[in-house]
Amino acid sequence: MKYEVIIYWSDADQAFLAEVPELPGCMADGSTKAEALAAVETVAAEWIETATALGRPIPQPRGKLMFA
Repeated sequence: MKYEVIIYWSDADQAFLAEVPELPGCMADGSTKAEALAAVETVAAEWIETATALGRPIPQPRGKLMFA
């Protein structure tokens, strides 16, 4: 996957959350960082598949940010 993924710990959920900022609403969780990443890759693929089926635009990956 070429999209940026942000992974962080959520005390409220007691899980790692992974989100793809370029794909609105694309988020998954896992008990480890690796599980969260694997889950969000699946969700992102489904997000793109659904957007394609509905004729909605799919954002191009931005790549890495130079500054944060």
